Amino acid sequence: MSEILDTICALSTPHGVSAIAVIRLSGNEAISIVNKSFSKEISTVKGYTVHYGSILKNNETIDDVIVTVFRNPHSFTGEDSVEIACHGSLYIQQEIIKIMLDNGARMALAGEFSKRAFFNGKLDLTQTEAIIDLIHSESEASHKIAIQQMKGGISNELAELRQKMMNFASLIELELDFSEEDVEFADRTELIKLIAEVQLVVISLLKSFKLGNAIKNGVNTAIVGRPNAGKSTLLNALLKEERAIVSEIAGTTRDTIEEILTIQGVDFRFVDTAGLRETSDTIEKIGVERALAQIEKSAVYIYLFDMNTLSIQDLKEDLADLSIEIPRIIVANKSDLVSDQIKLKFKNFDEQIIFISAKENERIAILEERLLETIDIKELSAQKTIVTNLRHYEALKKANGDLQKVQEGLETGITGDFLAMDIRQAMYHLGTITGEVSTDDLLGNIFANFCIGK
Repeated sequence: MSEILDTICALSTPHGVSAIAVIRLSGNEAISIVNKSFSKEISTVKGYTVHYGSILKNNETIDDVIVTVFRNPHSFTGEDSVEIACHGSLYIQQEIIKIMLDNGARMALAGEFSKRAFFNGKLDLTQTEAIIDLIHSESEASHKIAIQQMKGGISNELAELRQKMMNFASLIELELDFSEEDVEFADRTELIKLIAEVQLVVISLLKSFKLGNAIKNGVNTAIVGRPNAGKSTLLNALLKEERAIVSEIAGTTRDTIEEILTIQGVDFRFVDTAGLRETSDTIEKIGVERALAQIEKSAVYIYLFDMNTLSIQDLKEDLADLSIEIPRIIVANKSDLVSDQIKLKFKNFDEQIIFISAKENERIAILEERLLETIDIKELSAQKTIVTNLRHYEALKKANGDLQKVQEGLETGITGDFLAMDIRQAMYHLGTITGEVSTDDLLGNIFANFCIGK
């Protein structure tokens, strides 16, 4: 048998002892292979049926199990499939897998079940990749995006537009067969409208990657400021636990401390950094350097200052030194200890300032709301398609470049053969996203990231 016709077998639940484990088989012989060692006859049962019985070896019971039968094409892989739910003993898991291998199955490779689902047309490539994201989703927002992609989010956005481009490319190529007669089958005016429509969608998807990447991997958020501004106290207030050491001694935090906090379904990776100041202490100096490096890696940073000790001029100088092109939130700490007159001065500052007391846990919720605003969480609520995958982002960038060439070609009256070539190239890059165009190397890289059993 060729590899694609082999019946594959693997443990689909995590390795280790558990209450229940699930062993999955898929392929033409999946049902008959299980039937050989199952105490009940299942060779003729209908799909979507569940059967209680025993897995036997030499007529001795290995375990009482639940066997679920799926018949092609109505299964995850599109093939006949069987799932065996057994007790989670390592011995039982290993024995049942050995029995299935002895009966004619082979061990599945990483991601091979999902790969078969792709080849059998059950999922496109974006939906297949969304499975990984769904498995690894750790927040409500990342789960929501993964579910949307599994339902064909980005595929639906591109499918109809790609088909229209294909029709135009075919008409332009047909013109080449009648080049001596100087005829136009493809309406250039309509093509201009189509390219603008496709670019609008592609650019929208490209812009969504900033939010998507942040939600998928967590929003890196540095907390920076001078020593004793209350950065560690703020981190503790956000986390609602004593995570960072708090001291009146300046320079207590000498390295970065990272913690994750979920705000309305979005993971924020907060990093408490060393206080920014000139220092002769070698270790503290390294901490300051790491703090500055951390800002560069962040999607947003919080500049925290002590209202009791920092003047308006000092604030301006600090912010000028931190002129990094990422969103920032200016937070005035210890606002409970200053007069209304001092607060008024800072309220008239050039940028909006949030006034908090980290120690007293005052107005922390307002800061959380501002953090959500920096990543435009409304985009997620609006059910828009959001790109989270770097591979998709790179393909969209290339496609957008090709579309720009088509647009320029239409404006300059480029010949049909070059026009068709640029359209086809844009279609190629869009096709690599969904898997309509794929290579063995591409598929190998994608499915290598899957676990065995999925």
